[in-house]
Amino acid sequence: MSRLADRAALVLGAGSVAPGWGNGKAISALFAREGARVFAVDRNEAAARETAAIIEREGGSAAPHAADVTDSAALEAAVAACLRRYGRIDALVNNVGGSAPGGVEMDAAVWDRQMDTNLRYVWLACKHVLPVMARQGAGAVVNIASVAGLRHIGHDLAAYAASKAGLIQFTRVTAVSWAAKGVRLNCVVPGLMHTPLVEHRLAGERAEGDAAALIAARRRQPPMGRMGDAWDVAYAALFLACDESKYVTGTEITVDGGLVASAPRPPA
Repeated sequence: MSRLADRAALVLGAGSVAPGWGNGKAISALFAREGARVFAVDRNEAAARETAAIIEREGGSAAPHAADVTDSAALEAAVAACLRRYGRIDALVNNVGGSAPGGVEMDAAVWDRQMDTNLRYVWLACKHVLPVMARQGAGAVVNIASVAGLRHIGHDLAAYAASKAGLIQFTRVTAVSWAAKGVRLNCVVPGLMHTPLVEHRLAGERAEGDAAALIAARRRQPPMGRMGDAWDVAYAALFLACDESKYVTGTEITVDGGLVASAPRPPA
C-alpha cells in the first residue's frame, strides 16, 4: 500500500550537499516511492535536479525548484510554484538547516543567520502553507530539528541549539493552534547521523579535516554504538506525514540511537 498516494509533498532542502544520501534527498525519494508527487526545493539547483531525476528514474513524479528559502520572496514563490504544479500541498517538510560553532562571542550576523536558516524560514513556510492545508481540510508538516535542541551534545553551538529548541516549541504551539483545522505539525529530532555533511563540512569544523577520527568519535557516543543515516530520518518523516499518524500532532520522534536518553559518559 502506498502511504502517500495522490498527495503532493513540498520538501524544502531536498538536495544533498555532496554525493550520497542527505536527509532531504532520502525523504524526497521515500515519499515518492510511497506515491507522493514531490516538489523538491533546494538552493543548489543541481542538487534539486539530482533528487528529482532519481525519483523520475524510479517511476515517480517530481519537480525540482531552486530557491534560498531564507529569502522571504523566494520562499513565497516556491510555495506558489508548487501550487501551480500540483494544485495542493498535503505534506510540508522543513529540512533546511545548518550549524555554526560558537557561543555568546559569535558575531551578530552569524547568530542572525542561524535563526534565519533553522527557524525563521519554518515560520514563513507555515505562514504560506498552513492556510492552504486548512482549506483542503488536512495536511501534515514535518520539521527536522536536532538533539542539540534538547541537550548539550559536546560542542559549543549556542545559536544552532537555541534555534532548534525554538523550532521544537514553535511546532508544538502551532500544532495546537491548527489542530481543529485538520493540520498536523510534528518534529523529527535526529541525533548523530552519517550523511555527506559529516565528510563535506563537519570534519573540517570539528576534526581538522580528519573525517575518520570524527566518524569514530560520533560512533562512540550513542548507546547503540553507531550513527544513524538519512533513511532513519526519512522513515520517521514518512510516518508523521502519512495517515498512520493521523492522531499525532505537536510532538517529536527522536531518532538518535538512545543518545538523549543516556546519561553523560565519564571521560575515558
